[in-house]
Amino acid sequence: MLEYPIHGDVALIKAEKGDRWGNLTYRMSARNFGPVMATAAKTTIATVHEVVELGALDPESIVTPGIYVSHVVKIGRTATQAGGFKKSA
Repeated sequence: MLEYPIHGDVALIKAEKGDRWGNLTYRMSARNFGPVMATAAKTTIATVHEVVELGALDPESIVTPGIYVSHVVKIGRTATQAGGFKKSA
């Protein structure tokens, strides 16, 4: 039996660091599905906590190469409680 892969139109992934070319590094469990989803979708939008200069990422630590990423969006860190909700001021 042959099952064909499912291709998504858009993948929204979260990464730790990225450069303007779309090369991405991950932190903790985000590494499990981010790279797979980036390769399976036609358009990939990556949110990163830090956008670094080209060449700043160690080539050995890049998990998703920029060829799979269409857009990089910087999202600041938000302190949350254990349940994932924002802390009240």
